[in-house]
Amino acid sequence: MEINDKEFLNYIRPIIENEEFQKRKNYMHHEGVSVYDHSLRVAYIAYKMAKKRKVDVESTVIGAILHDFYYKPWQESHEKVSFFQMHGFVHAKQALENSKKTFPELMNPIIENCIERHMFPLNIIPPKYKESWIVTISDKKDSLEVLKYPSQYPKYLGLSNLMKRKKK
Repeated sequence: MEINDKEFLNYIRPIIENEEFQKRKNYMHHEGVSVYDHSLRVAYIAYKMAKKRKVDVESTVIGAILHDFYYKPWQESHEKVSFFQMHGFVHAKQALENSKKTFPELMNPIIENCIERHMFPLNIIPPKYKESWIVTISDKKDSLEVLKYPSQYPKYLGLSNLMKRKKK
């Protein structure tokens, strides 16, 4: 994805140039899209929405670029966990912890809420700020691409491991 908007790029430059963040180029998000590219797309969607709505654009963009800054590639994990410990339920908290550790100087309550609450309604506490809602909606909008791959629905619904166990 090629983005040439200088204002947008200035907001995200210290993040996307970070070595730890760069690793997300190798983490798969959904069907051939890396976490890095997904995060970039979500941040740009959120940027345009925040500018139009005249909210805190910088916090929105930073929250959006870091919303999936979790520890390890979830699709490579074969660890058996309970339903509510699956990626969709826990990665927002992991992303927030990782963001605070890696970019403490960027954190503020809005950014933290954007990251922590972006998985609403899976994480049952709704976003607190307009900026957080923008990140949540931007993430859902970009993630709808997965609907093009019906054969992958069980994986995203947490059913693929259950189906494998039943076949044994």
